Amino acid sequence: MKEKTILVTGSTDGIGKQTALELARMGANVIIHGRDPQRLQATREELIRISGNNNIDSLLADFSSLAQVIQMADEILAKYMQLDVLVNNAGVFLLDRKITTDGLEMNFQVNHLAPFLLTNLLLPLLRKNSPARIVSVSSALHSKTILDFENLQGEKNFSGIQAYALSKLGNIYMTLELAEKVAGSGVTANCLHPGGVDTKMLRTAMHMTGISVEEGAAPSVYLASSPDVAEITGKYFYHKEVGRLSEIASDTAARKRFWKISETLIKDYL
Repeated sequence: MKEKTILVTGSTDGIGKQTALELARMGANVIIHGRDPQRLQATREELIRISGNNNIDSLLADFSSLAQVIQMADEILAKYMQLDVLVNNAGVFLLDRKITTDGLEMNFQVNHLAPFLLTNLLLPLLRKNSPARIVSVSSALHSKTILDFENLQGEKNFSGIQAYALSKLGNIYMTLELAEKVAGSGVTANCLHPGGVDTKMLRTAMHMTGISVEEGAAPSVYLASSPDVAEITGKYFYHKEVGRLSEIASDTAARKRFWKISETLIKDYL
């Protein structure tokens, strides 16, 4: 992975931090991302110390603000001539309905729309550096989504678990649609279920413990680095194997409608 530049969003904690560490250990130039400046700096210093890799940079952005997502993309495009891998890892799991500064439900925006916007903004740079990879962290919980296009923001009724599941379905829809749109360009797009990982998010939202962050990060690291998946695109992985798409994830008409709605929501920011 030497000479590869990799951006891992949401990498000051949990799976994202472990993913960044493993890729740094492989010798990649790693860009970490977070929303808290002190934690971001501390994480960068820690990863450099543990990995022995000094080529770790950091970017600050709060995904609850689409303006900050754009600012982050602008920084990347201005600073880096190369981006080989984008790992869309940042996420929240909020059980209460909260609205962002952009007027959208928080799970929906942070988990789906912000990475949707970021990916589209960085796609020209990824194309320029092909072969390149887009890796998005989804969840098996996506299959529990009750998809109501009139309730995407929890306008009519709200369930935190449903809102999270919807956002994770959005990650899969984005991946499958991207894979079609960039076919033949040298850019691949895949997504994954990391398993139930023992993170602060899981403990807080679900009151559960789970597998280690090392195990949870392994699929992201694999999809970001392994030559075995260099030619694979448009797939949903469970651990390190191609998983079977759920019925709702396989709904092509719903996927394309969801993409169009997402495009409409970000059009004023492009």
